[in-house]
This record gives sequence, C-alpha cells and structure tokens, in this order.
Amino acid sequence: MLRTRDTDKLLILSTLALVMAGVVMVYSTSYIMAMNRFGDEYFFVKKHIVFTAVGVLCLAVAMKVPYTFYRKVTYPLLLVATALLVCLYLPGVGLEAGGARRWIKVAGFTFQPSEPAKLAVVIFLAYSLSAKAERIKTFSIGFLPNVLIPGVVIALILFETDLGSAVTLSAVVLLMNFVAGVRLRYLAGLALSGVGLGFAVIRNFSYMQDRIDIFLDPWKDPFGKGFQMVQSFVAFGSGGLAGVGLGEGKQKLFYLPEAHTDFILSVIGEELGFIGVSAVVAFYVVFLICGVRIASKAKGLYAKYLALGLTFMVVLQAVVNMGVVVGLLPPKGLPLPFVSYGGSSLLVSLVAVGILVNIFIKENEA
Repeated sequence: MLRTRDTDKLLILSTLALVMAGVVMVYSTSYIMAMNRFGDEYFFVKKHIVFTAVGVLCLAVAMKVPYTFYRKVTYPLLLVATALLVCLYLPGVGLEAGGARRWIKVAGFTFQPSEPAKLAVVIFLAYSLSAKAERIKTFSIGFLPNVLIPGVVIALILFETDLGSAVTLSAVVLLMNFVAGVRLRYLAGLALSGVGLGFAVIRNFSYMQDRIDIFLDPWKDPFGKGFQMVQSFVAFGSGGLAGVGLGEGKQKLFYLPEAHTDFILSVIGEELGFIGVSAVVAFYVVFLICGVRIASKAKGLYAKYLALGLTFMVVLQAVVNMGVVVGLLPPKGLPLPFVSYGGSSLLVSLVAVGILVNIFIKENEA
C-alpha cells in the first residue's frame, strides 16, 4: 500500500531508477555506433552523463523553489517558450536534421525548444484553469483561452514537423481542461475538429502519410520505410522472457536506427526481455500513481492542476513512445522520458519531478 508520506520518496526513487537504466542502456545501445563514427565508444554516454548530472541538479533546485513561484512568472515563461519556437525559423538559428527543424544550436550544444514549451503550457494551464474556476463552464472564459493559447504553441511545434510532441501536448491540454471541469461538449467538439485537421495535415505532409502507411503495414517495405518498425519487432521477438543479455543485443549493430533515442525500449526488450520491459513499465506506473496522489492531496486548485499536468506530460510521452516501438501507434519521433539519449527531454522531465516533489512538500507542511 502506498503511504501518503512516502509519495515523494517513491516518486524520486522511480525517477532515479529510470534515469540510471537510461545511462546503462544509452551506453549499451550506442557504443558501437560511437566507435564507428567518432572513434570513442563512450562518446554518447559521456554526454548523457553530463545531461544527467545537470538534470539531477535541476531537480534538486526545483525541489527547493516554491511551486507558487511559477504562477508569478506564467506569462514570461510562455512568451520565452513561444519566442524560442519562433527562433527555429530564423536563418542560422534553427538546425535542420532528418527533414525536421526542431533544434537550436548554442555554443556547440543543441536543444529542442518544444520541451520547455510543454512545461510552459502546463504551467499556464494550471494558472488559467485555477484562476477561472468559477467560470470554467463558460465558452469565452472557461474554454476558449485555455485551448487557443496552448493551440498557438502546438501549431508552432507542428510546423517544425514534430508531430509526436504536438499530439502529446494536445492530449495533455485536453486532459487538463477535462479535469478542471470544462464542458465536455466543448472538448468533444475540439477533439473532433482536431481529428479532422489531423487528417488534412497528414494528407499535405508526405512524411506524415508515410508514417501512417508504415504503421498500417511495415512489412510492405521491410527494407525501406518499414525497416525501423520491422527491426523493432525483431528486437522484441529475440528477447523473449529474460533477454539475450545486457550488451549482447544484435539489433543495435546498425539494424535498428535511433536505437539510443526513440527506440531504446526495443533494445531493452531484446537484451533484458519481457522482464526488463515490465520493470520499466512498472516504474512509470509508480510515477503515475505518485503524481496523481500528489495532485489528489493538494489543497489548492493551482497545485492540483500543476501536479496533474506535469504527471500527464511525462507519462503520456512514455505511453506514446512505448506504443510506437511495439507497433500500436504510428512512428512519432518521441524519446522515452528519463531513459532515451537527449538532454532537452531529460532536463525538462527532471525539472517536472522537482516541481512535483515541491508541491508535495509544501502542501503537506501544515
């Protein structure tokens, strides 16, 4: 039984377990590629360890900053996040790779503005939904601002061809509005409109249409566009119950693209088997339970909505990533939170954990 007083400890332990698993698996999945490309098998894991150390420091700082501070800087955070997304389209600022413009390069480091943008939207919604609680059922005050303003951020993320982040953030926005009590018919209408718009967007972007086609039948082009999905299936199938052994996987040997980022769970499935994957899933379940428990025990609406939003932000991304690698969802290019290689997602996710812990501490002081 999860005891209330242990919630923050379990949240931190589950997070650190995923982070440490990430360090181990980033090395396991990347050392061959790192040696081949850079002559240094530790190239990726060294960078990831730096990201991890900075992220843990950010978590510790976020634990100490009163969560009410974010309410005071809601709009500055949102403006900065939006400005960073706009900067992607400025010549010489936005970095394009793989046909997508998602990164900004500064002093030799790259980061994805979509990651802090997710955090800024969650903070905005927590503030807006709590401030308008008495009029949350109205269309012009309770509904419209709480979907239009996040909608601008989501549109900017979508235009950089980051469909996964756009879809995940849209789901977070809908869930937060639903929990806050926005009329269901407004949200249903928005969801239906979003599905219609999604079909229109997919038809006008060939890369999105390709992803849908591959999702429906990856075996139609197993050595071309469906190669990644097929190799992911092979990895899971090879792992069986207990896996082939840590470091012994074959799919990372240039068979499975993005093995250390989006498809790291596939290598976990191959090397650690069903047991390893189940352990990863279990840690996310613990994270979800702790996040919901923190929100349910919070006394103020702002704390409740902020805790739920941050929990949704992390867990939904994990669910989408898992759904992609096992073929339940179309490929979306989302990392597995805390586990995949990449600094932007890791830092923002760890900051979210720090804020959650601070909410728990502050709301249970009395």
